[in-house]
Amino acid sequence: MKRPLFALLVILLVALSALAQTPNKDDPQQLLALVKEVQAQQAQIAANQAKIEAKLAELAETIRVARIYSSRSR
Repeated sequence: MKRPLFALLVILLVALSALAQTPNKDDPQQLLALVKEVQAQQAQIAANQAKIEAKLAELAETIRVARIYSSRSR
């Protein structure tokens, strides 16, 4: 969970630095849109991480069962 949080902070810092360099600093709607985009990306990253962890758990279980059967056949 630390990696997605770090990614969120980096994206937010890049977005804020990009906004700071633009002449129109008084547009809160643009900042709000960027924050919402970052939040959506964070949710997608979290969902992808959950899928990866589930697949790894499934693979670990398959390997465990294969080792059990392999040891029985010897």
